[in-house]
Formats: sequence, structure tokens, C-alpha cells
Amino acid sequence: MITLDVIYVLMGLLTGGIAVVNARDVSNPRRWRNTLFWGVYAVLFFAGSYLGDFVNGVLVLIMVGTAAAGLGQGTREAVTAEQRAASARRFGSRLFVPVLVVPIATFVGSLLLKDLTLGGVPLVDVKQVTQIALGLATVLGLLTGLVMLRPPVSAPIVEARRLMDSVGWAAVLPQSLAALGALFAAAGVGNVVSALATTYLPLGTPVAAVAAYAIGMALFTMIMGNAFAAFPVMTAGIGLPLVVQQFGGDVVVVTAIGMLSGFCGTLMTPMAANFNIVPAALLELTDRYGVIRAQVPTALALLLANIVFMAIFAFP
Repeated sequence: MITLDVIYVLMGLLTGGIAVVNARDVSNPRRWRNTLFWGVYAVLFFAGSYLGDFVNGVLVLIMVGTAAAGLGQGTREAVTAEQRAASARRFGSRLFVPVLVVPIATFVGSLLLKDLTLGGVPLVDVKQVTQIALGLATVLGLLTGLVMLRPPVSAPIVEARRLMDSVGWAAVLPQSLAALGALFAAAGVGNVVSALATTYLPLGTPVAAVAAYAIGMALFTMIMGNAFAAFPVMTAGIGLPLVVQQFGGDVVVVTAIGMLSGFCGTLMTPMAANFNIVPAALLELTDRYGVIRAQVPTALALLLANIVFMAIFAFP
């Protein structure tokens, strides 16, 4: 059976390869810091399930200390800027084919893999079929790009190193913040949020409760960097006890628009590194937070629309 452990191994190979490329890049004055950071991250992916909480915690602290000391960026590239420009002119819009392979294959895999069996045993873990499909689709997208573009064999890992070094420690944020959201929910932070909201906010009407939930989702997502991390906390604290149970809101409408409100917060925070910092690095923007500044007006307008829609459609 294919489980998430397979995806962890793939991520370990990726981060371990980034560590090796950093170690070999003498143009980076901080190459050993980068090597340590990505090397430890690779160990966590390869063996984190077997090392125990204490050892994993120590390794995470080593990563934090290394990042705090400052990571660097080398100049080694798989191809020159002129070669990349020539390749772009040659392939044109076909450059998007490997990118499009990933979502299409993920969608198809999510539908098909859950029903496949081998000797009466499911081929993949049905509880994690979407994540596994995404991991396999990413590999398929990589192979498609290699066949189409015929780059040097080392190009994928060298370019992955260049991107990860541009993003730096923020590349770890999505995984860390998702784990933090689950920890907050288990620790009862939602109950604390509920107590604070009912004590200090005027939530005597459905509209007020809806506004508090939607705005709270956006704000907590900005802090957490991930709407999925904010969702269990704010929904347990305000969405379910107030909007649904006290005022009779439709739970499907409330939770769906609540998540959309969280995504509005995603547009406005550097903590959502994979959405806001990574694009800036990919586009080589001089303003690290330029993507966020461009998105704020749209995010605020969408948040207001979410409040209005929830207030209209959540109550029969």
C-alpha cells in the first residue's frame, strides 16, 4: 500500500539534494549553514516518524538556530539567463504543459486511486488519497518537463536549490503552521476565543456574529499563515457555537464561506509564504512584499462580500 511515507521519502530526497548542492556551491559564503538547515530537514522527512518527539524537537531547534544565524544564497545555476530566455522563445506556451500536468493528474488520481486494489488490498491509503495523488502528480509533472525540455540532468535539483534559497526558511512555514493549527485546536484555543468574543464583542445579532467569525477567520489566518490552521480554532470558537447553534445558521454555508474568509487573510500575510513570498521569488521581484500589497484591496473587498453573503444565505 502506498502511504504518506512515500511522499515523505520524496520530500527527503528533494531537501537532501538541496543540501548536497549547497555543500558543493563554493560561491555561497554561508553554504554550510544552508547545508545544515536543508540536511536536517531531510532527516526529519526520512526518519521523523521513527526518531521520537524529543529528537525531532531538537532537530527543529537546530533548524531554527541555523535560520536565525542567517542563510545565504549561491550563484550556481543549471543554465544561464540567456539559455532560459532562448528556451522560453522556443517552447512558448508549451512551457505550461508540465505545470498543468500536476493539477490534472492530482484530480484524476484522487478519483481513481481510491478504488484501485492489489490482491484485495487498497493500492493507496484511502484516508490520504488526495495528498498521495498530489505527490505522484508532481513527479509526473517533473518527468514531463524533463522529456519536453531535455535540460541537464542536474537542472531540477540545482534550480530547486536556487528557488528554496531565495525563499529561505519561509519554505518551512506551511508545514509548521498547519501543525500549529492542529495543536491549538487540541489545546482548546477555540474555547478561549469563544469566551473572549462573547465577553468583549457585541454579538447580540446574527450579522454581528457572522462579521466576527469572518473577520476572525481572516485575522487568525494572517497570524497562522494558513486558513486550514485557523479554521478549527475559529469555527470551534465562534462559527459553531454562535453563528450555527445560537442563531441557527446553516452549517454548510457558514463553514464554506468561513473558509473563503480565511483565504482572504491568506492574501494579506507574509506568513503564507507559499502563496505570497514564493511568487515574489519566482518572479524575481525587487519588492519582497509586492505581491501582498497588490492583493490587499481585492482581499478586503472579498472579505466584505463574504460577510454579506453569509448574512444573507446562512439563515433560512
